[in-house]
Formats: sequence, C-alpha cells, structure tokens
Amino acid sequence: MTTTELLLLGVFGLMIGSFLNVCISRLPAGESVVTPRSHCRSCGAPIRALDNLPVVSYLVLGGRCRACRAPISWRYPLVELGTAVAFVLQGLAHGDDLLLLGSRLVLTALLVALFGTDLETQRLPNVLTLPGALVGLLFSVWVPPGPLGSLAGLALGAGLLFFIRWAWFRATGVEGMGLGDVKMAGLIGAFLGARQVWLVLMLASIGGAIVGVAYTVFRGRALNSRLAFGTFLALAALVASLYGDAIVAWYLDLYR
Repeated sequence: MTTTELLLLGVFGLMIGSFLNVCISRLPAGESVVTPRSHCRSCGAPIRALDNLPVVSYLVLGGRCRACRAPISWRYPLVELGTAVAFVLQGLAHGDDLLLLGSRLVLTALLVALFGTDLETQRLPNVLTLPGALVGLLFSVWVPPGPLGSLAGLALGAGLLFFIRWAWFRATGVEGMGLGDVKMAGLIGAFLGARQVWLVLMLASIGGAIVGVAYTVFRGRALNSRLAFGTFLALAALVASLYGDAIVAWYLDLYR
C-alpha cells in the first residue's frame, strides 16, 4: 500500500476505534450501541459532534467533559490510537489482497472490542463472539484458511479451551476461565484456521502465565485467581493475524 493509503487506513482506524469505545462501554451492560446518542457517563450531557473527534477532542478538552469537567478515561484515546495502529499494521501485512485485508480489519476490530470489555468487566459479550465467528466462516469462502480450515479452527479453538476449562475445574474446583473465552477462541479459529489456533493459545498462555506470576509475586494475588484471559487471546490473535505464518515457518524450521 502507498503511504497515502496507509494514512487513510489509519484515519479509518481512528473512526472505528471511536465506535469500539461505545461498544466497550455499552455491550457488557446489554445496552444499545445506537441509542441514546453519545453522552457523558457522569452528568449525562450529550456530546457535541466537535467534541467527539477521535483523540483530537480528548486533547482539546484536556481529558474532561465540557459540561461537568468530570475526567474522561484514558481508555478512549488509547483504543482509538491502538485501533489505528493495528489497522495500519494490517495494511502493511495484507495490503496486496484487499479481501484478505478486509477480513483482518474486521477481526482486529472484534479483538479490540473484546480486549476492552474483558479488561474492564471480565465479560466477552455473545453479541461479539457468536456473530464474529459466523463472519469468520463467511470470509473463509474467499480467503485463507478456506471453509474447511475455518471450521477446523473454530472447532479446535473452542474445543481445546472448553476441555481446559473443564479439566481445571475438575482439578481445582475453580473456574479458571469463562465460556466467553471458549467462544472467543472459536471466533479466532474461524478467522485464522487450525494451525494458527495452536500459536494463539501458546502465546496467550505464555503471556497469561507471566502476568499471573507477576501478580502473585508483586501483589500477593492467589494463583487460583481469575485473569482476564480474553485480553491475552486478543493480543496473541493480533500477532498471529499479522505474523503467524512467518512465526510458524520459523518454528518448523528449527526441527528440519
């Protein structure tokens, strides 16, 4: 892609990130993302169009509501910027195939929304995971991993996490992860296929283990405490969607 195209993709990512902030705020509570219009969560004042520009409005307002001066969470500009950066990275990785790029942008948006909802509420809404898996299957008709690979990825991702969830509960009596993680793994598998599922679960498990041990050592958190595993799945899936083939090829070359 040209520099201009990447810049436009980044601006598009900012706009999508603004909408994803609405999803993160409302979907876990079962609220509509359409109505009512955007408003301050503290005083309820409607947010004007000029105060709703991604990142820019946050900086102009000094991170505070124009009406009541209540602080606005850093999450809003971070999600917008993060989505923009991720969209540009997808453009660099897949810009020569517009249909594949489209599928990766949809996956990226879903991952950002799920990362945010799980981090804030430890919930992974069905309204994102279930339709998202269907969209992944639909894209697979035209782009890799193909319909069979997509079905295999969905079954493997959801099946593996469901088994791990069951085995952990049997061994400890504690639910180490929710069914939302299972559905999210199925969504990821539907987009990326079975081979990438293994990579995603390995990366997510390593990240979760490192953070879990760090919490235990530095904050005295019990080892059986639940982590927001969906956040690790989201980051791992983003890495796999960008560099998964290269990582898998490098790994397999180690044993040749």
